[in-house]
Amino acid sequence: MKYYTEDHEWVEVKGDEAVFGISEYLADELGEVTYVELPEEDDDFIIGDKMGELEAVDGACDLYAPVSGTVSAVNESLIDDPANINESPEDKGWICKLVNIDSSELDDMMDEEAYQKYVSSLS
Repeated sequence: MKYYTEDHEWVEVKGDEAVFGISEYLADELGEVTYVELPEEDDDFIIGDKMGELEAVDGACDLYAPVSGTVSAVNESLIDDPANINESPEDKGWICKLVNIDSSELDDMMDEEAYQKYVSSLS
């Protein structure tokens, strides 16, 4: 199941790992992503910590840890092809994977239905 933040980030828990990325809404708002600053593997983050940055034609945004955890993998393909975020933000465009997450923090996030309602309210 995917969980979303009001900052348009998502987390999908798969077993002991959580995959992290940005939503299609944010990818569309940013426009073509031209640069991605990824976190380092084995870095520890507490919810809300800055993890990286995206730069795009229409702006830039910081990436914040949606849950506390340790980075177990980063999507290296984004370094050479940051446009993967625009083409597939919730699949091929994932940012990193986290382990040792605090699953209780997911309780404060939205499920997909609640997130869609939230996005609709922004228009």
